[in-house]
Amino acid sequence: MIDPEKLIRKGLPKGHFKDVVVRSLLGGATYLVVIIAALLFGKILIDGAPVLFKAEAPFVDFEFLTAKNQTLHVFDDSQGTRHQLPASEYSAYLAKHEGVPIYNEQTYSYSGGGIAGPIAGTALLTLGSMILALFFGVSAAIYLSEYAKQSPFIHAVRLAILNLAGIPSIVFGLFGFSVFVLAVPVITATPSDRSLLTLPLFFGDYVMSFQGWNSSLMAGCATLACMILPVIITASEESLRAVPQGFRDASLAMGATRWQTIRKCVLPFSLPGILTSSLLAITRVAGETAPIMFTAAVAAKDDLPWQGLKSPFDVLSSQVQALPYHIYTLAARIPSSEFTQRAQYGSVFVFLVLVAFLSLGSMILRAKLRAKLKW
Repeated sequence: MIDPEKLIRKGLPKGHFKDVVVRSLLGGATYLVVIIAALLFGKILIDGAPVLFKAEAPFVDFEFLTAKNQTLHVFDDSQGTRHQLPASEYSAYLAKHEGVPIYNEQTYSYSGGGIAGPIAGTALLTLGSMILALFFGVSAAIYLSEYAKQSPFIHAVRLAILNLAGIPSIVFGLFGFSVFVLAVPVITATPSDRSLLTLPLFFGDYVMSFQGWNSSLMAGCATLACMILPVIITASEESLRAVPQGFRDASLAMGATRWQTIRKCVLPFSLPGILTSSLLAITRVAGETAPIMFTAAVAAKDDLPWQGLKSPFDVLSSQVQALPYHIYTLAARIPSSEFTQRAQYGSVFVFLVLVAFLSLGSMILRAKLRAKLKW
């Protein structure tokens, strides 16, 4: 007979030490990432929160959020008092103290006033690109998942979509500049001198001119939409495939058409997954600098995007400011000093708060949809 004591394993199991080492390494790497993220956000919070929040009521510096971006003037008056005034207040100060000398004057571009223009431009770029990307992305995902037959060509299309997701954003920026800014066809009666090609339309003086949309909100939205299309297509297709095939079979068996089945039985249950892709896309679109640098963004603009326009649609053809490009300009083109830190850290803090709210809103909407749609 076998001795029962020999069947009892004594001491530590084989490989226990190796398991402890691997677990420690993985846990250490995880907590290292958490610590780095905490230090990064902590730095931004410590330096940026005082710009937006105040100790006295109303506790929020709404002027920083609603005022236009201006040049900051730093100078001393005859009594030796140091003044830091944006351009509009500086002009008023000179008019009020006409003839009074000022000393040690220094100017810092884009460091005075507020960031209303960059906030508005970022919102418009994000909204426009998401509308375009969701329409074309979900449409492509529906076709690939529900209509397209599996073939080498379709597999090649999916591979191309996955490869597009890995292309650097600067490449999309150059693509948007060469296509949407310079070459997209436009119907006009006065073609540009740099038009690549003009085709007569045989009504009035109108021609189709391949001259692009110039640097504009429309070109920026189209470029950003192209950049996030792979993410939305891939995630949406996976969400559509996750819906049980029985839903489709039951709908078709009851006489519904393919489109009715997709619209009534498939899309509603795949919405949480589509919203997940939208969440990832929103955070990426809102933070991109390179694509809008070539296609839409401008460092300074006197008016908000919709001000001074004859028609609301003219905003599509106008350049806009954007928070990522504004932060890049402050950090890379303006010498860093104590007078520029307010604009730098304040802009970064507001930008992170906006992205956090967008992400939080998408997560809440996704959670509510998931709670309603169960199978």
